[in-house]
Amino acid sequence: MSLKWLDWAKRIQSLSQSGLTFSKDVFDLERYEELRKISVEIMEEHTGEEMQKIKELFANDEGYQTPKMDVRGAVFDKGKILMVRENIDNRWALPGGFCDIGLSPAENITKEIQEESGYLVVPTKMLALLDMNKHPHPPQAFHYYKLFIQCEIVGGEAKTGVETKEVDFFPEYDLPELSLNRNIESQLHMLFEFERNPTKATLFD
Repeated sequence: MSLKWLDWAKRIQSLSQSGLTFSKDVFDLERYEELRKISVEIMEEHTGEEMQKIKELFANDEGYQTPKMDVRGAVFDKGKILMVRENIDNRWALPGGFCDIGLSPAENITKEIQEESGYLVVPTKMLALLDMNKHPHPPQAFHYYKLFIQCEIVGGEAKTGVETKEVDFFPEYDLPELSLNRNIESQLHMLFEFERNPTKATLFD
């Protein structure tokens, strides 16, 4: 199924947001606001979501629009990788989430892993920085970069958090049902390659 409408809606939203940020002319501001409204209408028509919800989630940012950053932790133990079952879709993901303002990538992943899995970790290596649009994730309203950081456990114990309902370790070829918005199977295999080859160079695309 073609998703050109989603690309168009995201591009219109991005252009309108930039125009609203930098334009000083009142008539141009009105035009950019109208473009933003059109992007919301496109999303409403094709997703079935209510317009107000789309405005809050899709067209409520301010300032020049840039990709959002999602950080995920790769924690290995005895040949298995740490994963958490998400409350939101009952599927499994690497612990992580959106980067918070004021925290570095290392601080973000340390916080996310502790909150979602109960383990205390130390980040050791940035493994990959991937453009979500170049990998077969489900369509998303925003443009995301995904940052994968390898970490070592230094304390704590398995414990669920507010957003998770189960914590476990899985071998490469017996993975659970994945939360595909957060991680896909090829990315898990990529991380196991780093575990087998610690000198492997960081990937980016």
